[in-house]
Amino acid sequence: MLKQRVLTALVIAPLALVLLFGLDGGAYACFVGLIVLASGWEWANLAGAESSKEKAGYVGLLLAGLVLLWVTASAQATWPLLLSLVCWMLALYWVARYPQAREQWQGQTRRYILGFFILLPCWVGFMQLRETPWWLFYVLFVVWGADVGAYFAGRAFGNRKLAPRVSPGKSWAGVYGGLAMTVVLALIMAGFQQIGLGGALWLVTISLIVALSSVVGDLLESMLKRHRGVKDSGNLLPGHGGLLDRIDSLTAAIPLFALLAPWVS
Repeated sequence: MLKQRVLTALVIAPLALVLLFGLDGGAYACFVGLIVLASGWEWANLAGAESSKEKAGYVGLLLAGLVLLWVTASAQATWPLLLSLVCWMLALYWVARYPQAREQWQGQTRRYILGFFILLPCWVGFMQLRETPWWLFYVLFVVWGADVGAYFAGRAFGNRKLAPRVSPGKSWAGVYGGLAMTVVLALIMAGFQQIGLGGALWLVTISLIVALSSVVGDLLESMLKRHRGVKDSGNLLPGHGGLLDRIDSLTAAIPLFALLAPWVS
C-alpha cells in the first residue's frame, strides 16, 4: 500500500503542478473544471447517490454551473468567495456539533446543495489566484506544509484529540504543529516578496486563517464519509482513495485565500 501511495504521488503531484502553472486561459479553466467535476462525482456518492446515473446527473449540474460562472464572468467576482465563506462557517459549526447537528445537513438534497457551495467557489478561487501565480503557489504550499507540520507534531505529541467523533486520528498538537509551519512559510513569503511589516503581519494572519480552514475542509469530508459509512470518497487514485480525499483541504483554503490575499500589500 505504501509503495502504491508513493508511486501515485510521484506521478500525480508533478503533473498537476505542471498543468496548474503551465496552462492559462480556457485550457486552465477546463483543467481545474475537470478536477471539480471528478470531485463532484465523488461528492454525489457522499451525498447519498446510489447509481451512476444519479452521480452523472449531479456532475452535469455542476458543469452547467461552471459554464454559467464562465460566461457571466463570475469567475472574477467576489460573491462566490463570500458564499464559500458562509458555507465554511456553517461547516465549522456542523463539525463541532457532530452528531447533534446532523439533521441540518443529512438530507440528500441538502448535501447536494452543499457540494455546489463548496466546489464551484473552489473553481472560482483557482481562477482568480492564477492571475497571480505566486499566490497560487504559496497557498498550495501553506496547505501542504500545514499538513506536514500537523503529521509530525501529531505523531510526537498527539494525545489530546481534536474531533474524536469525526476523525479520531487528528489531534490538537497536530493543529498547533500545522499552524507553526504556516507562520514559518508566511514569513518566508513576506521576505521573498519584500512585503512591509504591516503586510507581513496580515499575511501571517490570513495564512493562519487559511490553514485552520483547511482543517475544517478535511474534517467536513471525514464527517460526511462517517455518515455515509465509507472509508474513502472514491478509488480514482491508487493507494490514496478518491480525488476529493486529496483536495478536501484545498476546497476550503483556495476560495478563502483568494478572498483575502488582495488585501496584502
